[in-house]
Order: sequence, then C-alpha cells, then structure tokens
Amino acid sequence: MLDYKAPSDLLNDKIILVTGAGDGIGRVAAINYARHGATVILLGRTTKKLEAVYDEIENLGYPQAAIVPLNLDGSSEHDYADLANIIETEFGRLDGLLHNASILGDRTALASYETSTFEQVMRINVTSQFMLTQAVMPLLEESESGSIVFTTSSVGRKARAYWGAYAISKFATEAMMQLLADELENTSEIRVNAINPGATSTNMR
Repeated sequence: MLDYKAPSDLLNDKIILVTGAGDGIGRVAAINYARHGATVILLGRTTKKLEAVYDEIENLGYPQAAIVPLNLDGSSEHDYADLANIIETEFGRLDGLLHNASILGDRTALASYETSTFEQVMRINVTSQFMLTQAVMPLLEESESGSIVFTTSSVGRKARAYWGAYAISKFATEAMMQLLADELENTSEIRVNAINPGATSTNMR
C-alpha cells in the first residue's frame, strides 16, 4: 500500500469542493485534486489567496478551477443555498466535498476560555460543515460515487489540556462523520470519511 501511486486520471471529470482552499492543507489538496484531473471549486475567506491557488492550478496546466469567496464565520443557510445553486447551474452535480476549513482558537484552560472565541470556533469548525453538507447533499447524490471527507485531529479522539474549543470541535467533526456514514450506508452511494493529517506546517500552527 505504501507503494501506491494514484494514476494521473484518477479524478478526471470529477467536481470537488474544497473549503479553506486558500492555503495550508486546503491549498495542497486542491492542487493535487486538480493534478489528477478534477475540477476544483476553491472556497475560502480571502479572495486574493484563492486567486493565487487558481493561478497555480492554471499555470500547471490542470483543469480550470472555480473560485467561491465565503466567510464561514458569518455565513447563513441562505449563503449555502446560493452556493449549491451556483454549483448546480455550473456543473450539475458535486462528486466530492473536503471539509478542511477550521480555526484553532485559543490554547488556554477551559476555565478561562472566552465564550466569544468558543462560539466562533464552533461556527467555523462545526456549524458551517453541518450547513454546507445539508446544502450540497442533493448534488452529491447526483454523483455516481460521491464522497465527503472531514479533516480531523488527534485531539478530536483524545483531548489534551489547553486545546479548548478546537478539541471539542474536532470531537464534533468525528461524530458528524460517523453519523453521516451510518445514515447513508444503506441508502446512498455517498462515502463519508475523516482524515487526520497529523502535524503539519501551516499558518494555523
């Protein structure tokens, strides 16, 4: 398995939405999806960063990406419905969704954790994933092999002191993944998984 090399056309003609695509894991994932033939929808807060990733993909000669600026901290059900409508109009379906966007919040004891920061972490790391998944589920059902992937963390399975709202949000991510996988197992072709990438050198850390 360690010798596995994905064929260059593995994701040909697939439509994949990546959140947090402007930098870090999201950027690398988006470029690699495109490398294997996918049309990637780049979703993130900062248009300039998304444009830089778009240009990277274009300069490498991969399928043209699409840019969707969206601030997950202030997004509403209406925003996600609009996004789903755009995807349906432009592509007709969605083959993959990578829930990658998240924030760390404060590394401090829960006893002194700011409520506003806690709520912000949960909005971006959990609530946005819930609302986005609901909005695009019908589009994923249109795919012959739809896939939802959540980016998780080791502190989402074994909490450690001072990881605060981030750890709690990743426990929620794990639960959301398990619930969706169980609910869809016998009723849908959509696969649901979570990936813990381990320690990475990104701006979040």
